[in-house]
Amino acid sequence: MSIEIKVPVLPESVADATIATWHVKVGEQVSRDQNLVDIETDKVVLEVVAPEDGHIGEFLFEEGATVLGEQVIAKFIAGAVSGKEVTKAQAEAATPVAETSDESSDALSPSVRRLLAEHNVDASKVKGTGVGGRITKEDVEAFVKSAPKAAAPAAPAAPAAPAVAPLAAGRSEKRVPMTRLRKTIANRLLEAKNSTAMLTTFNEVNMKPIMDIRKQYQDIFEKRHGIRLGFMSFYIKAVTEALKRFPEVNASIDGDDIVYHNYFDISIAVSTPRGLVTPVLRDTDTMNLAEIEKAVRDLALKGRDGKLTVADMTGGNFTVTNGGVFGSLMSTPILNLPQSAILGMHAIKDRPMAVNGQVEILPMMYLALSYDHRIVDGRESVGFLVAIKDFLEDPTRLLLDL
Repeated sequence: MSIEIKVPVLPESVADATIATWHVKVGEQVSRDQNLVDIETDKVVLEVVAPEDGHIGEFLFEEGATVLGEQVIAKFIAGAVSGKEVTKAQAEAATPVAETSDESSDALSPSVRRLLAEHNVDASKVKGTGVGGRITKEDVEAFVKSAPKAAAPAAPAAPAAPAVAPLAAGRSEKRVPMTRLRKTIANRLLEAKNSTAMLTTFNEVNMKPIMDIRKQYQDIFEKRHGIRLGFMSFYIKAVTEALKRFPEVNASIDGDDIVYHNYFDISIAVSTPRGLVTPVLRDTDTMNLAEIEKAVRDLALKGRDGKLTVADMTGGNFTVTNGGVFGSLMSTPILNLPQSAILGMHAIKDRPMAVNGQVEILPMMYLALSYDHRIVDGRESVGFLVAIKDFLEDPTRLLLDL
């Protein structure tokens, strides 16, 4: 029984997707619910699993192809694969896609078109030996070898291209196309730089009070809630309380309007093998420290395993990024549009500080707040950052709402 393998339904904000990776080959036996292919959108990676035990009979789109929602991308054959069937399926897979039809003898496979372009060869001059007179890669290679003088004059057609010096022995390069997610990240970062009046302000915070709390209550907290007490929950809680006091930082610009949000959804920057993503913690004003820690851990694990959904990535009024986990001492984070501000946390380092006229060694951390100056003025930005500093240096304020 033949079954159509389709692209999942894409969200309204996603126009198309890219075939990222086929995990199986034509004719390879797979089991029900086994992942067949990863489909990458601008936001997340979608998995398409096998509907039954069986095998792929035919690929309709190869890796790198752009596809639409609910588009058929492969034919799936249910049932076990015998030895003869595997051999036949593999043989069909080895046949160029352009040779599967006799209706148009001038159809060229992507690999043949690429080879023709590389050698600047006119396809009409190459005699095809494939099925129906189609041109194969071997035909192009044979033509180039037999007629080197004919292909040579085409070289001066691009005099503007600079000469590339050959690499020395033992040196090599690897050219890899950008993934759809990496392209999206690049475009959004450029848009943020070019379309906003972005400014960054800094402050520093003494982390000793929070470190003392963690040291005192770490074991009790873990036994009670089943998760370790980290710094991120304090950061999120402090940011949430500061947003309540400075609604401009929790707002965004939509055309000529300023949209003030009366809820608190905070994006968390998570580094994944495919790139930086920002899943969202929703209604952080209703969460306690344990709930925040669990939610952050779940999002981090889903990001690492490529399991984040569009719902996980949608929304967010403010972003927190913690470059300190990688050793960053100071940075200027870029806005996550359409948000108006982003807070950068950094590495905690022991430094000599003046306290009441005495020099003390304290664990200090730099804070960096990048904001859109079109909506957030200096008073609000500095006041917001100072509020976060006060909450972190005196966590009791969080409990007493001071």
